[in-house]
Amino acid sequence: MDRYQFNRLLAGAARDMADEPGTQLTLDRAVLMATDIIENCDLAGISLVHRSGIDTPAASHKTLRQIDELQYELNEGPCLDALNQTDVLAVTNLAEDPRWPNWGPRIAAELDVHSSMSFRLFTTGENLGVLNLYATKIDAFSHEDLLDGLALAAHAAVALVGTIEEDQLHRALDTRRMIGEATGILRERFGLTTDQAWGVLRRISSQHNIKLHRVAQQLVDFGTLPDNNG
Repeated sequence: MDRYQFNRLLAGAARDMADEPGTQLTLDRAVLMATDIIENCDLAGISLVHRSGIDTPAASHKTLRQIDELQYELNEGPCLDALNQTDVLAVTNLAEDPRWPNWGPRIAAELDVHSSMSFRLFTTGENLGVLNLYATKIDAFSHEDLLDGLALAAHAAVALVGTIEEDQLHRALDTRRMIGEATGILRERFGLTTDQAWGVLRRISSQHNIKLHRVAQQLVDFGTLPDNNG
């Protein structure tokens, strides 16, 4: 693929990712674009780090999920190294790489996957991810493929920032709306002021160690509050 054609495809991919209405759809779009525009890329996926751990929310094929699940299980592999040690990692022969003596030979033998490139994605301060590309050929990716992957990863990271922030804003607005509805219910039901109703929600949240928006959601959805005697 010549540079002009690649740049046109990348620009289109960037626009498509930016136009997706949510984080999950943006992730899905990014992995599909990777297999489309990176030569010799057979599998693509994105792994994200959360407070509760790491997972693979987007994958071009179920084999990619098997690759990642084995990395998480064995605690070794290029995805984990890209997260913890380096921004970019390219591997020509996974089965023979001494850094992953258990994971590499297994995915080569069991899944027929032999080459990889991993690109760390900086999204926000609390979100970190990796774009992982795999090929069934040994030494499948060229230096040009590496540069193309870097460009795609940069666009994917920018798109993710936008969708993550948008999702967070929507969640915040939904939470405020839910708490407002719950406060209104308490005011009407018990003749409370707004401050008093807000105080009831906060007290129950503290007593039961339940997040405030969960208390409000239970009241809005079911008309009940957590049992003060529970």
